Amino acid sequence: MILYYIRHGDPIYNPNQLTPLGERQAEAVAKRIAVHGIDRIYTSPSNRARQTAEPLCQITKMSPEILEWSDEDRLFLEMAQLDTDGRKQWPFRHSVYRNLLNSREVQDLGRLWYTHPKFADIGVGPAIERIQREMDDFLESLGYKHDLENSCYQQLRENNDRVAFFAHEGIGVAILSCILDIPYPMMSTRYDMTHTGVTVIQFEEKFGSVIPQVLTFSNDSHLYREGLPTKHQNRIYY
Repeated sequence: MILYYIRHGDPIYNPNQLTPLGERQAEAVAKRIAVHGIDRIYTSPSNRARQTAEPLCQITKMSPEILEWSDEDRLFLEMAQLDTDGRKQWPFRHSVYRNLLNSREVQDLGRLWYTHPKFADIGVGPAIERIQREMDDFLESLGYKHDLENSCYQQLRENNDRVAFFAHEGIGVAILSCILDIPYPMMSTRYDMTHTGVTVIQFEEKFGSVIPQVLTFSNDSHLYREGLPTKHQNRIYY
């Protein structure tokens, strides 16, 4: 199985929709993914994610399946904390919690990083455990049962599908952390996703187990091909 995780296009968060640039980005990524065919399309319930998936749905004449659990706004309410400027921020963007995520005392806790007293106090554990549970159930429905103890998957049935999942960055680092068994503190502070960035993960059984491999992360080659700006997060060209 090939899993494409795609962040939504350039957004306006209020109201929740794509900008004209975001709409062009969505068209570009649809062409890129449709080249080799796609078998299933999933999307977050958020309007900006659904709008990003729409051009691919039109090309393939497929209807997306909405994954209600992947609503980023819900996770933001569960995890975000007030920063010194009075705005709520994800822990990985927070002036205090970002540094704490990178501390040795938190890193040494691995998967259970949220049991650290300072994170336990703000109650992020249940949210992370929910995403892990939902993501594991989702992958099991596709034929891959998560073996958390050994950080791999058991293949329940052969699956050669190409699967597109349109969602977000904030919840995306949590989702990819769960899929790849990379602790959230490491994933969230070191990996950044651009608008319509495509992360491709291959699930292939070898030697009796499946260890997902990232073939490309937040790739934006479709933007370059269509002559659109390759400005990461609207902040920096590379």
